[in-house]
Amino acid sequence: MSTGHVVPTRVYLTVFAALMILLVITVIVAFQPLGAFNMPVAMGIAVVKGIIIVMYFMEVKYGSKLLWVFVSSSFLFLVIFLVLTMNDYATRTWMTLPH
Repeated sequence: MSTGHVVPTRVYLTVFAALMILLVITVIVAFQPLGAFNMPVAMGIAVVKGIIIVMYFMEVKYGSKLLWVFVSSSFLFLVIFLVLTMNDYATRTWMTLPH
């Protein structure tokens, strides 16, 4: 019987602290007048938090190379779908406001 990888409690507490710090940074950035950079900064912080969650809570960090391939390919397809969706949204003519 395989027990898998045992992660020390200290690692989970460190991950929790990092996520809480990133949460505070997200709230602080939300109230800063960054103009067009509000969304990219918020999304960047969200991506970092997502990577931390996937790596530690989903235990991808300790997984096999095949697991890394599947996780990486899922993110690749997510990016492709988002790019295609934004391309469709940006090229809609009915979205323009009348002058």
